[in-house]
Amino acid sequence: MYLQLVVWDLAESDVSIDDLRAYLRDYAVEAYSQLPGMRFKVWFANPERRVWGAVYLWDTVEHMSGPAQVSRAIELIGYPPTSVSVFEVEAAAEGHSVHTALASVGAAFA
Repeated sequence: MYLQLVVWDLAESDVSIDDLRAYLRDYAVEAYSQLPGMRFKVWFANPERRVWGAVYLWDTVEHMSGPAQVSRAIELIGYPPTSVSVFEVEAAAEGHSVHTALASVGAAFA
């Protein structure tokens, strides 16, 4: 299994965090939920620092081409990610949470 970290510095983009949240609500969460080999994706943001990104958990490296099929982030932001890193997963743990599903959790759905 592989973890991929994708980060944008939005300093040079005209897109707002609110615009990107709408993209999540209206399109991305559902589109990414259909990708083969993607176990998990979580988006994150820091509006004060104008940082946006995502963490993926992939079954194999070969599946990492999946976002190219559905992503509109580069189109919205205006340029590719500032940073992309890939790590082999050493171990994973799942804890107990008040959320039974993650698909509609987060600021984009608040």
